[in-house]
Amino acid sequence: MGTWKTRGLRGSTLEDMINMTNESYREKGLALIQKIPTPITPINIDQSTRHITLAYFDKQSTVDYIGMVQGIPVCFDAKECAVTTFPMMNIHEHQVKFMEDFESQGGISFILLFYTSLNETYYIPFKDIKRFYDRSINGGRKSFRYEEIDKNYLIKSAPGALVHYLEGIQKDLDSREG
Repeated sequence: MGTWKTRGLRGSTLEDMINMTNESYREKGLALIQKIPTPITPINIDQSTRHITLAYFDKQSTVDYIGMVQGIPVCFDAKECAVTTFPMMNIHEHQVKFMEDFESQGGISFILLFYTSLNETYYIPFKDIKRFYDRSINGGRKSFRYEEIDKNYLIKSAPGALVHYLEGIQKDLDSREG
């Protein structure tokens, strides 16, 4: 069987695991999180399969997921990284602005980052995303290294939750109170 090589499927493994986790959270009454589809306009459609073969993005999307966890509004993006250095160009200005605005309204914003080569997923709090982003636009490093992230935010699996990020949210909330 050949290898499928397309940029369009990047992140699908992580997103599948998050989607299953979100469904489990919903069933248990822990959270209600929805995947936000990226708005596109189809250009070409293969009539035999009815699959879109060419399309363009209608507008800039904000984040991948949005919802509520026990009365707390949350929004987050899912990212995958094959190496231990994550390029900040993968987090767009409009996404940072949306997450910043979301936080200013009392919500919690974060990124779930899966290091595929290490098989580790981390909750990256918005304060860290903002620090890395500001550094990149102010002439500093245009990426962040694995060594720079807080290892206390390593995400573990739980029954029914392959990407059990609720603990990361709790740690994030606790750090804001201290």
